[in-house]
Amino acid sequence: MNKQSFIKGTLILLAAGILNRLLGFIPRIALPRIIGPEGVGIYQLGYPFFIVLVTIITGGIPLAIAKMVAEAEGAGKQDASKQILHVSLMLTLIAGTLFTGLSLLLAPWVTGVLLPDERVYQTFISMTPMLIIIAVSSVYRGYFQGKQNMIPSASSSVIETIVRIICMLWFAHLLMPKGIAYGAAGAMLGTAVGELIGMIALLLQYSGEGRRTNKLMPRSPQEAITAPIVKETPPTNKGILKRLFGIALPVTGGKMVGSFSYLLETILTNRSLAMAGIATSVATAQYGALQGMIIPLLLLPGALTVSLAISLVPSLSEAAARNDRATIHKRMNQSLRLALVSGAPFAILMFVLAEPLCLLLYDNSEISDMLKIMAPFALFLYVQSPLQAALQALDRPGRALLNTLVGAIIKMSLIVYLASNPAFGIKGAVIAIIVNSIAVTLLHGFSLSRLIGFRFRLLDYVKIGAVMIIMGACVLYGYKHLPFASLPWLQFLASATVGVMVYLIVIFMTRLVTPRDLERVPVVGSWFSRLSRR
Repeated sequence: MNKQSFIKGTLILLAAGILNRLLGFIPRIALPRIIGPEGVGIYQLGYPFFIVLVTIITGGIPLAIAKMVAEAEGAGKQDASKQILHVSLMLTLIAGTLFTGLSLLLAPWVTGVLLPDERVYQTFISMTPMLIIIAVSSVYRGYFQGKQNMIPSASSSVIETIVRIICMLWFAHLLMPKGIAYGAAGAMLGTAVGELIGMIALLLQYSGEGRRTNKLMPRSPQEAITAPIVKETPPTNKGILKRLFGIALPVTGGKMVGSFSYLLETILTNRSLAMAGIATSVATAQYGALQGMIIPLLLLPGALTVSLAISLVPSLSEAAARNDRATIHKRMNQSLRLALVSGAPFAILMFVLAEPLCLLLYDNSEISDMLKIMAPFALFLYVQSPLQAALQALDRPGRALLNTLVGAIIKMSLIVYLASNPAFGIKGAVIAIIVNSIAVTLLHGFSLSRLIGFRFRLLDYVKIGAVMIIMGACVLYGYKHLPFASLPWLQFLASATVGVMVYLIVIFMTRLVTPRDLERVPVVGSWFSRLSRR
């Protein structure tokens, strides 16, 4: 089993995350053209309730497994790692089976009473098989991440994405003649098939790990005699469950706040829009545009922040066990700087070129106002994941939970107040999401600062702000003056390329990124090292 360094593990997940996000835009672009914005809205309406169920079943289990396995591996207790995996797998299988049955039984009541559009019934039924599949996958991902081997998680997620894209578009096309509700259900069935194939890929890689481990074991009695004898008391299943729940429950609580917030956001947004005098079908379409088109675009750089968050947990857990605050501070500064430097150019492009971007991707420029409002504040979202992961890795999931709860209360209150006002409408929900992201990020940062005395490098943030302004000016000038106005897509690409090139030059000039940073990148790092020596 190959263990990767923090940077290498992050970059492996980052590469898979970026590929997944880029591939993920294929259905984001194609699906609205097959089932329309209203169909996308129906597809999105079922997701929040599903996310709540997934959170109940898995919640903080993957993070707890990663933390426990990392501790066991650090102590050289490989048998304990396997036992942690088996106990966790049994727990999630039981929970997944139970909630799958309950979901199928209660589907008519959930879609007819709780959710604001009863046409979501077919989609809801189509997604229930994924509960067991995701439960199993989450356990194996946590196991591999605890071993600081990010390759299985990365490769299985890419395989899952490719299969999901093909199947969701194909099934949506096949079922669309039956109506919008069935078209959305077809898309969800395709998602379920993708999750199934991703799980199978993880199981195959785990099986391969077992075969490699057997090859390393002594093959003869003489070898067995000469092998060192390590006496260790195996942990009991009860002890593992106690430790697992001790870590997972606070994290699950935090995720439940986020999941219920998402569910309430869905219900309250649609009902508030109805109070503002907007018809149900129009409200569903507006919500579909926000959650299915705009927010995925904003979260494109989130591939890095999620990768950083996953890699931070075992890395900070090991450092905290050694009481190595210097490493903790170093990892946090690396994570925040990477998140901001990689996310900033996306935020600028989405702000300056919001209208042509929405027109090119979705053939719909009317939704560009939402993107333009949210883009400048996306940076808060990009640094939120590493901050939250740090609190969880440092055994402060309760603080992360409280911060998330405060943000959720603020968001729900603003949605009810603003979205029900005809003067705001869907933009009221947009403002509420922005305020939530700012509040939670600032609270996480304050909590981390008090916990470990962490100090944010303010000069880095000033530099990033200045570089963003320079890039934005270059992009706007390029879009208005480059001679490709007759070809909108070429005008967009040319101005974006000019802006990104300027951005890259300036971040090197300001030393936000250094040649030494590039030398640490796997594969191409050696090339940069030779180049810098010359």
